[in-house]
Formats: sequence, structure tokens, C-alpha cells
Amino acid sequence: MKTLVIYASQTGFTKKYAEWISKRLNADVLTIQEAKKMKRDYYEKYDTIIYGGWAMAGSVGGSKWFLKEASAWKDKKLVIFCVGASPVDNPDVEDSMSKLLTDEQRTYIRAFYCQGGIDYSRMKMPSKMAMKALVSALSNKKDASQKEKDMAEMISHSYDISDEKYIVPIVQYVESGF
Repeated sequence: MKTLVIYASQTGFTKKYAEWISKRLNADVLTIQEAKKMKRDYYEKYDTIIYGGWAMAGSVGGSKWFLKEASAWKDKKLVIFCVGASPVDNPDVEDSMSKLLTDEQRTYIRAFYCQGGIDYSRMKMPSKMAMKALVSALSNKKDASQKEKDMAEMISHSYDISDEKYIVPIVQYVESGF
């Protein structure tokens, strides 16, 4: 089975997961920029195509291209994964993941979540400013819930909670039969 991993990474967490998956599955790997330059027939040789991006307000960074192309790849095993700053057991993750794909897309694409972190030193300025504004809003909220206070504390600084164990469900799904 020939597998391709395509990814978009802003601060390095998704790249790390894409490389772990690629190594485990002996897959080819492309950045989203490289993938967009390929002709359609390039993808014919792959049985499985995996796309990864960062979690961003209920969507996956860079996924618009993949989701559009995926409709022509329904004969392949398709995976989308997102890497976010929240721990996998955060209830908001399950809610966001349930809204990631349409009902029709769920029939031919499988979605996964991997916890990553925040790296302010590698974040682009608009994203960094938005995160700092969120921290400020949560920290200064008069009647903030404990959940909001905990979130403000967590995202106020860089951290890395990524772990290779979070690729196991993806690898198991890809290695299972259609």
C-alpha cells in the first residue's frame, strides 16, 4: 500500500506529527505548498492520502484544498488529522471534531485529533496577537469560570504536549483493510 502524507504547519507541531506518521507508514510526505503544485495524475499511485493541519477555530489549517480534492479520491483511504493546543481529553475537542467534516465527507474521510501545543516564538504575528488578546480577555473577565481561568493560564505561554502515541489510531486505521 502506497501512502502520502500532506501537511500544513505553522509552528512545527503538525510537521512533527506528519514526519512521525510518514516514518511509521513508510509514506511519502509533501507540504501543502508542494502538493498544490502537483498535477492530478501524481496522486493516482497512492492508495492512502493523509492530510494534517493545525486546529483553528473549529477547522483545520489549509484543509480547504484537501477537502476539495478528496471528493475525486473516494476510491482511496483518506485521513485528515489536526493538531491543536488542547489536550485530547478536552470536551471541546470532540465537539470541534464532530463539525470538521460534512455527513457526506465522513463516508469517505476519517478524522483524527493530535494534541500539540503552542510555540509563540514560531507563530506569525496575527496569530500571536489573536492568542494574546484571547489570554487578556479571559484573564480580565470578571466572572470567569474555572475552565476559562485554566485556559488563560495554559495558553499564556509556549508549551509542548505532543507525543508520538497520538499517531497510533491513525496508523492502525491506515493499516486496517478498507
